[in-house]
Amino acid sequence: MSAISFSDVSVDAKANVYFDGRVVSHTVRFKDGSKKTLGLIYAGEYHFGTAAPERMEIIAGACTVVLDGTTEVHEVHAGSHFDVARDSGFTITVKDGICEYICSFLA
Repeated sequence: MSAISFSDVSVDAKANVYFDGRVVSHTVRFKDGSKKTLGLIYAGEYHFGTAAPERMEIIAGACTVVLDGTTEVHEVHAGSHFDVARDSGFTITVKDGICEYICSFLA
């Protein structure tokens, strides 16, 4: 996958740290008020809730995802994404290595 870059943004230096440091991200803020988070997920299984709809783009590594209210396991590899509805959630599993992502808030 080619390098992804963003112009004319501000970045929150304070990290968002979850699950004892197994998931870490930084928030990127755009002039139009929108934001994204860029992060790493280490091997393990984690559940996240959502307030706003989200798009999770996997930019390196791979994971499996089960959206709340379903039992279907989706394999997601670098270069692809999955969407999560507002007021919902998902369980993400990284089997080995590190999965890198960009989360876009779609509200």
